[in-house]
Amino acid sequence: MLQIEAVTDDLQDLAVLWSIGEAPAHDVVEAACAALVAGLDSPALRILAGYTRAEAECNVPDLLPVVLDELDLVFYPRDSEAGQEAAVRALAHQMLAGRLTPRELALRIHQRFGHQLRLAECLAELDDEYDIVEYGNRTLAQLDAEVTAEAQGLAHGRPDQNRHL
Repeated sequence: MLQIEAVTDDLQDLAVLWSIGEAPAHDVVEAACAALVAGLDSPALRILAGYTRAEAECNVPDLLPVVLDELDLVFYPRDSEAGQEAAVRALAHQMLAGRLTPRELALRIHQRFGHQLRLAECLAELDDEYDIVEYGNRTLAQLDAEVTAEAQGLAHGRPDQNRHL
């Protein structure tokens, strides 16, 4: 993947994670800086990249939708199903990039969405399996492999996320 595509994807993922409370505003600013360095540019992106940590908390909510619009990216309203699904995919990307372990991914998905979001149901169930692994018939390595496979499917946009049910 080209570097500009990678930073664009990172910015999109961080925007959706910020919108559901899974990423701090200063991480969005850092992603904006990385995007500028990689060659992505827009007037609002330059402003966003210039915020300090303290300014980020106050200003990201107003500026982020403008940045995303200028870059033809999607701003997901808080609590929208599309935003929740985008957040599941963004967390899967983070796990595949090595920023989360498979266990952390399953736990965060389960804590954030419970068993209410169809796209994330398999990961929520796998989190339940981690809780009883010592009594079940699967090992931690098997669960990690299943979570990783699920994350790969999410990252590649597989439509049916409930294959193991």
